[in-house]
Amino acid sequence: MALSKLKVLRLQANQFNGSIPDKGLSEMKNLRELDLSRNRFNGNIPACIQNLVAIRLLDLSENNLEGTMPPFLISNLTSLEYLSLSHNRFDGLISLPSLANHSKLVVFDLLSGNKNFEVETEDFRWIPSFQLKILRISNCILNKGTSAIPSFLSSQYDLRVIDLSNNGLKGTFPSSILDQNKRLEELTLAINFFEGAINLSPHHYNSYMKKLDISVNNIQGELPMNIGTVFPNLQVLNASRNALHGVIPPSIGQMRDLTALDLSKNNFTGQVPEEIWMGCSSLLTLKLSNNNLNGKIFPRQINLPDLAYLLLDNNHFIGTIGNSLANSFELRKLDVSNNFMSGKIPSWIGNFSMMRSLIMSGNTFEGFIPSSFCNVKDLLFLDLSHNSLSGMVHSCLIVSSLKYLHLQGNNFIGFRPNGLSNSSSTLVSLDVRNNKLSGHIPHWISKISQLRILLLKGNQFQGPIPDQLCQLNKLSMMDLSHNDLEGPVAACLANISFGKLRDEDIELEIIGWWEMTSLLQTYEYKSKEYSITSHGDLNTQEEVEFVAKYILEDYKGTVLHYMSGIDLSYNKLSGQVPSEFGALNGIHALNLSHNLLTGSIPASFSNLEQVESIDLSYNELSGEIPQELIKLKFLAVFNVSYNNLSGMIPYQKQFATFEETSYEKNPLLCGAPLNKSCNSSVHVLLPSSKEDDDKAFASAAALISMCSSMAQGIREGEEQLDL
Repeated sequence: MALSKLKVLRLQANQFNGSIPDKGLSEMKNLRELDLSRNRFNGNIPACIQNLVAIRLLDLSENNLEGTMPPFLISNLTSLEYLSLSHNRFDGLISLPSLANHSKLVVFDLLSGNKNFEVETEDFRWIPSFQLKILRISNCILNKGTSAIPSFLSSQYDLRVIDLSNNGLKGTFPSSILDQNKRLEELTLAINFFEGAINLSPHHYNSYMKKLDISVNNIQGELPMNIGTVFPNLQVLNASRNALHGVIPPSIGQMRDLTALDLSKNNFTGQVPEEIWMGCSSLLTLKLSNNNLNGKIFPRQINLPDLAYLLLDNNHFIGTIGNSLANSFELRKLDVSNNFMSGKIPSWIGNFSMMRSLIMSGNTFEGFIPSSFCNVKDLLFLDLSHNSLSGMVHSCLIVSSLKYLHLQGNNFIGFRPNGLSNSSSTLVSLDVRNNKLSGHIPHWISKISQLRILLLKGNQFQGPIPDQLCQLNKLSMMDLSHNDLEGPVAACLANISFGKLRDEDIELEIIGWWEMTSLLQTYEYKSKEYSITSHGDLNTQEEVEFVAKYILEDYKGTVLHYMSGIDLSYNKLSGQVPSEFGALNGIHALNLSHNLLTGSIPASFSNLEQVESIDLSYNELSGEIPQELIKLKFLAVFNVSYNNLSGMIPYQKQFATFEETSYEKNPLLCGAPLNKSCNSSVHVLLPSSKEDDDKAFASAAALISMCSSMAQGIREGEEQLDL
């Protein structure tokens, strides 16, 4: 068949790459539909597209197309009904007034892959001849001069889908859009700068509306009390990250088809309406985090049989968990952290076979961890930190499918050893800081071969650092500080990666469930379906506190991929600082302070290429500070105070930024930033007693040693000059 007679060409969802062929398209004079979506085409849109004057459907979405989009390219295509250019990387600007004569246009879809791509909709001479059903302009710079919502929307009365998300739009919330489009099914205005209140007419009613997403704006006032009667068939309501206040409207309980409700990060007060717990029977996701909600966290009865994600963290809820959730067997994530809840953790949580993430930290729960937790075979993330839990930690939590176990800030006294010695573990992070663990550090920890983060700080561990820890060759962070450890610093710790395995496939930003809404609205355009899938973010991020640069920092999510450190401070470790530690060239923080270490600072520390913080303070180190350390270009904190160091302080590059406090209480150090010149004369006082005589002799010997070192340095400098 001659190409000139071809009417439909569909090549979507293949792996075609390179430029879109110009020659073949130029011959398709009668083409009605061209679908090249979901391929790998790159380069510019071929100019011959403008000659396809009969075309009705043009879909170039989800490719790697780039370059500018000349107005004439699509202005000639007045038969267009469906135009999709989303998920490409176009430059420059597209002007919607160039579509003024496209009276048949029904779908305009442009989600830009280039945030700097501009879309202009304003022209006082422009009166659109079309009535759109679907309008998506997203991730662009929309109306750069004013950041105003497109004024042509005032002439549109039959829109079904509007997506203007992430365009930097400003102004008051455009309630008129809801009033004009009586059959609107989806309105997405997320990630803009809209403000003011949402005004819904008391007579407004839209049984077609399925999705309303106004998240990440600055919308104030109360959520309309009648929202549930205005939109009774809503499936997704996302008003998170605004400045809404007042109570949550009880009318939401009338939304029988609601699958996802996200009102997090606002200023809502009062209790969660019982109407929601009982009426929204289709809910999969309920997210009310980061508000000022109060009262008892759960009512006596809950009718949410399909509930999978329940996030109520960072509120002011009180009371016990009770039994109302006991039959919610579909739960995959439960987060009630940072509230004022009390009582014991119920054993029925162990019946939730679907549970992946359980976060109950920051409350006052007491008692033991229920043994039924051992039944949750697919649990990945367990955080019970900062409660008043006690007793022993079940061994099953170590050898189960768990990847992240956080028990910090409780009263645990040990681990049940059953099966720990011979079992493998999938743990990536073990945090048992600030408990009452005692005895030697357990050798079975070395069996946790995937461990990246080991935090044992603030317990009562004794004895030496076991060599078995050196088998944890994937560790990035180790904190053994504030214990009673003694003996030498294990030199074999230098064999651990500490940041070298960053690219390995060990996920620290975990459980990226995108099942929150999974609302798929499909609009049929003859042979082409137009779909918008909405997703909510239910990530559970690994978060770790670690002291670096004197500051207790929170390292969360992907940032953890770039943080590595060892903290052995506040113990009774003795002996020399291992020179082997110079091999830790991926480490960012090293803290050996407040121990009994002796000897010199290893010159091999100059190989710590990524280090930002070194703290060796409060030890008994002696000798000079190695001049080679000036090679450490990222070093921001260096503390060797309260030691017995001597000689001239390096004062070049990063070392020129350190203050006197980094070196205080080292009487034999000299040079900037100390107010003590290395050339000043030395006065030795005559001793008044035998004890003073011994002290004076020791001081004089040290000063003579220092002067000898300085003289040697001068000679070496002269020899270099002679070269």
